[in-house]
Amino acid sequence: MQASGKNAGLGLALVSAVAFGGSGVAAKPLMEAGLDPLHMVWLRVAGAALVLSPLAWRHRDLVRRKPALLAGFGLVAVAGVQAFYFASLSRIPVGVALLLEYLGPVLLLGYIRFVQRKPVTRGAAAGAAVAVVGLACVVQVWAGLRLDALGVVFGLCAALCQACYFVFADQGSDGEDAPDPLGVTAYGLLVGALVMTVIARPWKIDWTLLGGEAALGDTMLPAGVLLAWVVLIATVFAYLTGVVSVRMLSPQIAGVVAFLEAVVAVVLAWILLGEHLSTWQIIGGGLVLGGAFIAQSSRSAPPEGPADVVMLDREATKA
Repeated sequence: MQASGKNAGLGLALVSAVAFGGSGVAAKPLMEAGLDPLHMVWLRVAGAALVLSPLAWRHRDLVRRKPALLAGFGLVAVAGVQAFYFASLSRIPVGVALLLEYLGPVLLLGYIRFVQRKPVTRGAAAGAAVAVVGLACVVQVWAGLRLDALGVVFGLCAALCQACYFVFADQGSDGEDAPDPLGVTAYGLLVGALVMTVIARPWKIDWTLLGGEAALGDTMLPAGVLLAWVVLIATVFAYLTGVVSVRMLSPQIAGVVAFLEAVVAVVLAWILLGEHLSTWQIIGGGLVLGGAFIAQSSRSAPPEGPADVVMLDREATKA
């Protein structure tokens, strides 16, 4: 049963990574059509919050039981990641900003080891190291590198917020009073939407853009279809499967599997947008996959069960 649960959790983590990774492919045509990046983020988060509002109502008792968790998830894991990433993106190259953000799982391992003082499996640590190297190749961090101190700080803040996402997603997973992950996701997106409203100022959105078309590679699609993709698949579905997978696996393993999002983003951009995939990106994708596999295949030593105790008793009797 434990193996089955872990396999199911891994499957959900992979599905979540694919869903998150597809957000850029659908959002880029909208931004190229004239939609401001921050407005794109607001539409994504607010639309997802609206879709999940029935879940929020169903789990309304969480507002009383876990107010700090809901506020933290919305402020940090939703709004914080988005805001700091775009702030970093405005000052440093895309590849560097993406690499900095995906240092989150590495920071997560440090938090587990040195703050929570819990052991970190060698497989998870080794997988994170391999995946970081692979991610550097995927985003080709050496291409046009120009460092801006404030941009780097914003990127590291995005990474910290991403690490907090896994911590919040796993919060309260042990015990009878564990909050429902679906309810936490719904309220997190609701809080994130409120925060992003202040940052993005959506009243300045040019709504006529959403009534037109945008180019996905050589194909013209209604802007509303692309927006629905971003909201329903790359946000609602991605967050729900991601939060549940963290509960079924562990934050450290789910965090390393999340590196696959960058690989998915690059591959989909190659297939759908016609963006070139270099040899280094292919090699990096293989390293990310390898790192994720190393992390998820690591297992802790099994605890002593009743059978072990019986055997020890029998040996003691014989002695």
